[in-house]
Amino acid sequence: MTKKILKTIAVIIVVAMIMMPLASCADKQKDITLNISAAASLTDALNEINTAYMDANKNITIVSNYAASGTLQTQIEQGATCDVFISAAAKQMNNLETGGLILSDTRINLLKNSIVLIINKNSTLDIDSFEDLTGENVKLISVGDPSFVPAGTYAYQLFDLLGITAALKDKLMQGSNVREVLAYVETGNVDAGLVYATDAVITDGVKIVASAPDEINSKIIYPAAIVKASENADAAADYLDYLLGAEAMAVFEKYGFSPAVE
Repeated sequence: MTKKILKTIAVIIVVAMIMMPLASCADKQKDITLNISAAASLTDALNEINTAYMDANKNITIVSNYAASGTLQTQIEQGATCDVFISAAAKQMNNLETGGLILSDTRINLLKNSIVLIINKNSTLDIDSFEDLTGENVKLISVGDPSFVPAGTYAYQLFDLLGITAALKDKLMQGSNVREVLAYVETGNVDAGLVYATDAVITDGVKIVASAPDEINSKIIYPAAIVKASENADAAADYLDYLLGAEAMAVFEKYGFSPAVE
């Protein structure tokens, strides 16, 4: 065997050795799609966060599904593709955990929020408190459907706390998610509505006139977890870590959320 041939073989071996770790690295950077199911109230904040995350992780594509937390729970129970679930209340996450549909050791408390009373920016009604909703001048009030919408559950708990449930019974218009409730107030189709503070601040079409007491607002925690059926659990775990980090939390806070653990 000539020296020239031996030299060629040596070069091939060296090149192969160099390419092996590169190939391994490429495998780690394979394209991944993360499906995120999140409460509708997170829409604006998560859209911004997800864009930044994808910019920093070119191999990740995030597909977002926003709806009422109860609707998302049902979708996951029925086998919808989902890697990470972020609920606006513990109830829906508890139901999935009891059903063995999330990875329990990945569950975190992510964010806090608060319930506020809003009216249209041009409203001339004298509404400054939740008790004012019982007045004869108030005809329609939008709230989330408590069967699916955590904000609606909190609204009814607030009415019970204040002893005004019976007086409001015939005035309530239920929305399928909190953004629909917000839209009813923005368009003037109702006199007032109960939404999260984070929903109220995304539009100049409404104004906040009251905030729920701590007995209600202290309950409002957004849990997040990896869905057990996820085929991308490692990538989903990295995503959850990012949501807890300073960069993502700064965006959440810009939209009015606060960290659940300070």
